[in-house]
Amino acid sequence: MQNPSRRSIRALSAMNFFLADVRDGLGPFLGVFLIGHGWAADEIGYVMTLGGLAGMLATTPLGALVDATRFKRTIIAAAAGLIILGTLALLISTNFWVVAGSQIGTSVFAAIIAPAIAGLTLGLVGQTGLAHQLGRNQAWNHGGNVVSAILAGAFGYVFGLIAVFVLMIILAIASIVSVYMIEPSEIDHDVARGLEPSAQHQNREPSSIGMLLKSRALVVFGITIFLFHFGNAAMLPLLSQSVVSQGLADPSAYTSATIIIAQGTMIPMALLAAWVAQRRGFGIVVMVALIALPIRGLIAGYWDNPWALIPVQMLDGVGAGLLGVATPGMVARILRGTGHVNLGIGGVMTMHNVGSALSPALGGYVAAHYGYANAFLVLAAVATVALLFWAVGSRMEGRAYAATA
Repeated sequence: MQNPSRRSIRALSAMNFFLADVRDGLGPFLGVFLIGHGWAADEIGYVMTLGGLAGMLATTPLGALVDATRFKRTIIAAAAGLIILGTLALLISTNFWVVAGSQIGTSVFAAIIAPAIAGLTLGLVGQTGLAHQLGRNQAWNHGGNVVSAILAGAFGYVFGLIAVFVLMIILAIASIVSVYMIEPSEIDHDVARGLEPSAQHQNREPSSIGMLLKSRALVVFGITIFLFHFGNAAMLPLLSQSVVSQGLADPSAYTSATIIIAQGTMIPMALLAAWVAQRRGFGIVVMVALIALPIRGLIAGYWDNPWALIPVQMLDGVGAGLLGVATPGMVARILRGTGHVNLGIGGVMTMHNVGSALSPALGGYVAAHYGYANAFLVLAAVATVALLFWAVGSRMEGRAYAATA
């Protein structure tokens, strides 16, 4: 285990905190922002899908770039700045193609952040300290989401959704300052890509996409992640859109409440995931996350009430909080010693993005033509498929998933 300074670890935590509200652009606020400009649910779903598909295409090659580069801090800082510029374009126009271009750009810039943070973390603490630090990263990230959601909700209620844009700019600047406070000399760039510091013969071949398909365990995990996010990604936007379209709540306040409940739950879940993974491996963490998602969809589908957001978003916190730690940790474990960990994270995040991109189109279509309740039930059915697939796949590859990082 490497021994990074307290300054670097604190800066890493601060970076995760401030990036929380930046990396996803407007996130769930996009739906209510566009509804306020006359957009329909299916149109919102389509434009979110375009952005998601762009991120999907970019994530794997960008993961390979993280394996190769020694400028991980600069990559993160540049991505944060470009995401803000893309989001600010929405203030100029809400024309379909302007919004689509904004979402495509922000998705591509955001695609490199997850593998870059994972590589930076691995390079600082090594494989032995990875599970613990991933838990801390995610806890700070979710804490940042809670704080920013509270601020966005409060300022949005008083000043309107324009306050969300201003808040994003401030947090982006803070994240850039934080990332440059990490001491570059403490980052081991060989360890950051999954190589062992004690190995005499290091695999320094350039990362390539074909290498990912050689690992059956990684393929099974990637498909599981795809199915999870295919069922999960549209639930929060649809929940907000359903309530706001009926005039049952203030757009900014309600959307902020959904985020606060979910992210507040994710903080203890991230720390719990790290604790369990250190003792039992990441496989059981993934299983619990998958169980929570179908239950979430069923509650949202059958309880048509603004108060449904409490159990629905708490279950979102369970699922996403656990997977936020398990995903990079699992990939680092599976590809340990290969030198292609960040490529692997990029590949799995591509599967994540494919699911997230298709989910709003599916959910938006069903909501527009058959109602919001049926949309939640369809997404719950997809989540059930994810659970069943993992139950079979994890038995086949049990050793890879049960071993600790």
